[in-house]
Order: sequence, then structure tokens, then C-alpha cells
Amino acid sequence: MPRSKKFRRARLIVIVLAVLLVAGAAGGSWWAVDTVRSSFPDVEGTVRVPGMAAPVDVKRDANGIPQLYADSDADLFRAQGYVQAQDRFWEMDVRRHITAGRLSEMFGSGQVETDSFLRTMGWRRVAQQEWDSPTLLSESTKKNLQAYTEGVNAWLAEHPGGAGASLEYALLGAVNSGYQPEKWDPVDSVAWLKAMAWNLSGNLQEEIDRSLLTQDFSKEKIEQLYPAYPYDRNGTIVKTGKVGADGTYKPADGAAAAAPPTAQAAAATQGVLKGLADRIAAVPQLLGPQGQGIGSNSWVVRGTNTTTGLPLLANDPHLGPGMPSIWYQMGLHCRALNKACTFDTAGYTFSGMPGVVIGHNKDIAWGFTNLGADVTDLYLEKVTGPDTYQVDGKDVPFTTRKETIKVAGGEDRTITVRSTREGLPLISDQSEEQQKVGTYAPAGNAAPDRAAGYGVALQWTALTPGSTMEAVFKLNRAGDFDEFRAAAKDFAVPAQNLIYADTRNNIGYQAPGVIPVRAKGDGRWPAPGWDSSWKWTGTIDFKSLPYSYNPASGYIVTANQAVADASYPFLLTTDWEYGTRAKEINDQIQDKLKNGGKISPDDMQAIQLDDTSVMAKTLVPLLLKVQIDDPYVREAQDLLKDWNYRQDADSAAAAYYNGVWRNLLTLAYGQKFPADLRAEGDCLLVRQKRDSTLPDDAVGGAAQAVTECGTRKPSQAQPDGGDRWMEVVRQQLTQPDSGWWEYIDSNHLPQKGMDKLLAEAMKDARQELTAKLGKDISTWTWGRLHTLTLKEPTLGTDESSVASGLVHRLLNRGPYQLAGGTAAVDAAGWNAAAGYEVDWIPSMRMVVDLSNFDASRWINVGGASGHAFHPNYNDQTELWARGELLPWAYSADAVAKSAQHVLSLTAG
Repeated sequence: MPRSKKFRRARLIVIVLAVLLVAGAAGGSWWAVDTVRSSFPDVEGTVRVPGMAAPVDVKRDANGIPQLYADSDADLFRAQGYVQAQDRFWEMDVRRHITAGRLSEMFGSGQVETDSFLRTMGWRRVAQQEWDSPTLLSESTKKNLQAYTEGVNAWLAEHPGGAGASLEYALLGAVNSGYQPEKWDPVDSVAWLKAMAWNLSGNLQEEIDRSLLTQDFSKEKIEQLYPAYPYDRNGTIVKTGKVGADGTYKPADGAAAAAPPTAQAAAATQGVLKGLADRIAAVPQLLGPQGQGIGSNSWVVRGTNTTTGLPLLANDPHLGPGMPSIWYQMGLHCRALNKACTFDTAGYTFSGMPGVVIGHNKDIAWGFTNLGADVTDLYLEKVTGPDTYQVDGKDVPFTTRKETIKVAGGEDRTITVRSTREGLPLISDQSEEQQKVGTYAPAGNAAPDRAAGYGVALQWTALTPGSTMEAVFKLNRAGDFDEFRAAAKDFAVPAQNLIYADTRNNIGYQAPGVIPVRAKGDGRWPAPGWDSSWKWTGTIDFKSLPYSYNPASGYIVTANQAVADASYPFLLTTDWEYGTRAKEINDQIQDKLKNGGKISPDDMQAIQLDDTSVMAKTLVPLLLKVQIDDPYVREAQDLLKDWNYRQDADSAAAAYYNGVWRNLLTLAYGQKFPADLRAEGDCLLVRQKRDSTLPDDAVGGAAQAVTECGTRKPSQAQPDGGDRWMEVVRQQLTQPDSGWWEYIDSNHLPQKGMDKLLAEAMKDARQELTAKLGKDISTWTWGRLHTLTLKEPTLGTDESSVASGLVHRLLNRGPYQLAGGTAAVDAAGWNAAAGYEVDWIPSMRMVVDLSNFDASRWINVGGASGHAFHPNYNDQTELWARGELLPWAYSADAVAKSAQHVLSLTAG
């Protein structure tokens, strides 16, 4: 007889409590809990792996980081698949279910809507097309992917049905006992690149948010919330070169913006865009918040400017936190480089994907930051019936396909996916009922009653088959700048800034990626799909994309700033990050190089940890000029007098400043935003109100928070305090009488004027921090507010999920008190509209020394293992939080000296 859901959940709780009780009662004796211990990988001895032609050695250091040594490419990648599955198969399994839109098979009906959205986009279908193409992936790439797959499946054969694979499978089995992991497939690896591209895909959320803002704000007001990039102040990655008559970009020695939709059209699309925004927010964010806001730093300094005499390269991608880390550290080495064995590389990769994504080989090093190119466009489609839509005044049939979603513990669901004749999926569709949208809507031009007649189609470069997987292997083998650029040419999505250094003292930069050319508009607003003249006309040719090689400055910095200035003839995006981090890094490098100075590896590491608030340098002098009468507020104001603008974890001034910043944004902007652009759950703080029932104390305990809750997850539009909002406020600070300085005070009375609002923000911040940190400001620290909790991202927390609070006690780690902040180089980002908790981080840090690779340094968040309670599950986080880096062994001798465990994988 099938077990009830109540029984299965009770059994889950019993399992969790048993593990927790043993762990709590006997300290380290929880290793004896068979559910946990049996999942730990073998790291010593010999294991037979079918298909191996010769033994592969797996050498792990004290942190469990594996370095593989093989005699052929096939054996090397077969071993990589086996070892990654040892450490991270649960993570790999969940990821492939995400990319395939099959989460419901694991987690039940609560994931059906997410699966429907993912199936509509068709990530895995596109990956399958890449695999099936005779030209996009070479035979050698397919052989590497196939060998990797064989390695994963060799490990999976040792754990039939997921038995003993990980604690998560035991927890899942308590509520979904019928689930058994399938064999790995090469397309599972290729499809992961689509998830990577989704989170780094540019301005899709901004496009939606700008449209939703039209319900409350004029075009002029919206433009003030999305100011132009400050080219003069923060500069660009490269000096803008010229594009010749043949389209070739030549490095330097040294179309009209689209209007927003009409009020009539905007009103007709509000509902469908709100629903679309919610569905986008529901997609699992494996890399962090989608679109703008995910930052990264990388820079490279030529040997003429370093203490080592050869280049130094630093990289720290800023992504969403989680357990385990998004990254997996690894070395892939051929014992002898020859035609049969062509790799000798080490760095960071993704579990479930062969090769190394960021790192170095024996000749070159490379790093990534997000280019932020606008590679997505939304099209409003005039749906005229279940099967048709309108183009140039004529009804055109949709292309349709059926998708069946299997649901654990429930009935299968079948959806119909509709696509335009260009292959653009109608992502506003969610169910059979919604697919009837437009049946009764008029077929004419935009009309007031067309709210039910619009669909929203997505055009995105990642939905066209590409060759990014090919680029990964080419990067791993590249020996010079020409080969590096040849690899970059295949890097279709996501568009990234690639930096380069080599052992011959060269440095470089390349902007790769498939980036569209638009006949009309600039991609900032949803376009009219019913007018064919708004379609893309092609993509920017790779030879026209900016690059740099050994610039006169002797260094290159990329930190999501604009690539080139407005004279560059192609549109990359209008939604750049605003260059605050980039300018800070540039300024520090220039300061180090003054008077013939040189930059050391320690300097590179120190720059990564710079937690200066650049915005505070502008705002604090204005705050100190404001007359404050309340002694409690004045006491807090005084914290800012001698502050050095560093956001150290133990800084009281940093805590108060960020409290003022958060409350300033609420008063000036948050109060004015429509509720459907605010955060759900973490309600938007509207007012710190006096409560007459509390003791009559100027601050102590008398503050009562008054909040206003939104209906969706945090959006990019709301005042989240990021780099864009710093530019918004910077410009408004020059206009003391701007309408943005109007606000509602604690007595619910309208007020206006910049100085009055600043005073109100300081008072509100004093009250908020008193409630959170206590009345005694000498006990305040930024780290107490600014905390990071590493959360297991897959099991969920809602009623339909596997997880519970007890489960997360097993799998989550933290909280950690962090320095840094949004738009600081040490970018521990937080959303000011929701609170102070850290929601994106430097997900790893590395400093590569091209003069001696064994002197390089690296660190990850979490650790190598994906198994809770394994010694390497979370052994790097404390070091990372303190800004420390681990030695990075690369040469065979250095790896041998650091090895704590050696496993031999032999022929099966």
C-alpha cells in the first residue's frame, strides 16, 4: 500500500533527528551515521573504471582538491567525470533536471510551473541541437564529452538507484521513494551552459521593470532611475578603437533610443509582464540574481609593472552564494603532452561539465567577468487566437509542440509550447488556459481592451545552437594570444570579458559572444512583435568586437564597466554596470605604480579585499553638514566624522552609514514605487514610527517598524542600493529641490527638501539599528548586520518541498559576518530594499603568478566536497571570509608534495 505524504514527511523528520542527535551527542561520532558516511568518496587505493586504457592517478591535497594525471585525453576526462560524480553528483543531478525542465520528477507538483517555463524556453532542446550538429562541436570535443559521461556513469553504476550517493538522496527518498537517477548523457553537460547564460544574460529584468514603471512614472522619471553610463568619470575597459571598412576592429593607440511603450500599450501589458516577472524569479538561481547586479572583478598587470617580472592576473567572479559552491577546483594533467594527450591545465570548473572554465595551463592564464551585453529582447505579440498571432497586419500561425511534465506523486501534466515563425518561444504561456489568451481580443493595433490579447515572446542568443563547449577545450589548450582569441571566437554565450596573460610577458583582452544587431530600438523596452521591422538583422561579427593586446598602460581592468565608449559603432548594451569597482581598481593600480612602483602578488590579493564605499565619499560630507537636534541621532552621526569609508566587519561607522543609505533609498524612492515592484516576504520598510505605548525614550525601544509588503520577489527596478542606485542618487544630490526628495514623515505628513530627507534617514537609521543591534553604539558592527548564510539551494523550504528547517540545519552553513558591500571591490552584495543579508559574493578568488605557477593562490567558498559533514564540505569558507588564499600547486613536484591522498583509477 503506498505510503501517505504525512507518513513520508514523518519518516524524513525521524531521519534528520537521528543524524542531528548523534552529531550533537558525540561530536565527531556522526561519521558513524551510515547515511552520511557511506556517501563519502574513496580517495585512496584502487578503483576499477570501465573504459580506462591506462591508470589515472587522482591526487588530493588537504582540502580535497583533486589533480588528475593521465596518458590520454579520453582517460583524463573519463576520470574527471568519475571524480566530480564522487564529490558532487547530487548537485549535478539537480542541475540537469533544472536545465531539462524536469524538477517535478524529483520534487513534485510544486515545481510544475518552473518546469513549464523552462520547457517553453527549451534549454535542453537547444543543447541537443548543438550535440547533433555536424559542425558546431568537433569530433574531439564530442569524444571528450563522451569520455566524461562514461566516467560519471561508471561511478553511478557503483550507486544503483542513488543508493549511498549522498545524504540528499536519503532525504529525498523519504518523500519520493520512487526516484532513481538516470545515466548521465553528454547533452546534460552541454545544457549547463544555458543555465550559466541565463543568469548572465543582460538586461531582461530591466526591460520588464522599465515597462512596469510606466504605470506610475513618466519617461523623464524613468530615465532618471536608469541614468547614462558616466564615461568621463569611470572610463571603459579599452580605449575605443576603430572598425575598418571590412568590419575588423583595430585597437586604439592609446541608433536613437527607443521610446517606451505608449500609456495605452503599457496599460495593456501590465498583467502579462507582472506574471512573466514572477515566473522568471521562480527559475532556480544557481549563479545568483538574474541579469544586472551580478558583478565580477578581473585584472591583469604586465611584467614590466610587477615585482615578479612577468604578468600577474586576478579574478573573483561575483555570484550567488550556496552550498556547495558553484565552483569546483581541479587540475587536469597529461603525464606527457603529445597527440594522444593534450591538456595540462588547472583552475575552476562546474560540476557536470568537463574541462576548466577559469584558470591557467603551462603557457597562459585567463579570467572572466560578465560583459553584460544585451542579448535578450522581449516582443509583445498580438495573439489573435489559440494558434495565430499578427505580423504586419496578417494572421500568422504559431509553431507548436507538446511537452509532458512527469510529476513525482502526481499525474503527468502536458503543456503546449507556442513559438513564432522565427522560433521565439511565447514565454508568457504557462498553462492550457493561458494559451487561449487572445481568442476574443481584437486583431487591430494596440487597443485599451487588449490586456488579454498580448503574448510575450523571447529572443535570446542562447536559444540558437552555439559552440561554447568547443571554446572551453580550446581555452584549456591555448598557447598564445592568437589561440586564445580563436577560442574566444567560439564562446557564444554567455558573452564575457576575457582577460589574458602568458609566460612571454604578454597581456590581453577580448570581448567575445553572439551579440545581436537590431534594425530598430536599443533593447531597453519590449518591442512590437507585430511589426517585422523590429526583428534582429544579424549579430556582430567576431572580428568587429573590441580587444586589446599589450596596451601602453601595462594593465587591463574589467569589472563590468562599459567595454568601449559611445563612439564604438555597434550597440553592446545601454545597461552597463556603472564602473565604480573598475575605477577603484584602476586608481589603486595607478597608485601602486607611482614613482616607478611595482605590483606584487600580495598587492593583487589586497586589492581584491578593498571594501571602500566610494559612494560614502560623496554622501558622508553632506550628512555631516545636516543639523541634528536629537542627541541620540547626533551620537550616531558622529560615527561618520572620522570614518575612513572602509566597510570592515567590525566597523560601527560602516553599519550606521549603510543604515542611512538603506533608509535614504526608502524615503526618496521606495515610498513612491508600486507595490508589485517590491519584495515579497522581506517587506519594504516604509517608516520607523513612534509607538506611544512604549517608553518615552528618544530611541531606546520606541521605534516601531511600519512596512509595506509587495507581491513579488526583489526586482532590479526597486531601490536595491547597487551601482545603478549610487549613480541615481549621485545625480540627484546636485539637485536639492528635486521631486525625488519629497517624502512622508513619521507623522504621515508630506515633506520635501534634500537636507530634511537626509536628516530623516539618519533618524530612521538610528532607530532601525537600535532595534537590531542595541542602544549602545559602541557595540555596533557592520558584520552583525551584514551576514552570509550558505544555503543548500535545491531542496526548498515551502510546503511542497523536501526540506524543512531541520534539513537545512544539516546542509546549510553560517551565518558569517562579512566586510565589504555592494559596489565595493570586495563585493559582498546586499539588497537595500530587503535587508542587510548578503545575497551575492566573490564566489572564488585567485591570483595567478605567470613567473611561477606554483606561487599562485586560490580559494573557494565552501569546499571541494558536496557531502554534508565531509571534512572538505566547508573547510575553505572561514579562510575566504578572512580574505586568505590557499597555495595553488600546479607542477608535478608541487602537487606530489601537497598530496594527502592518492587514488588510482584503473581499467575495469
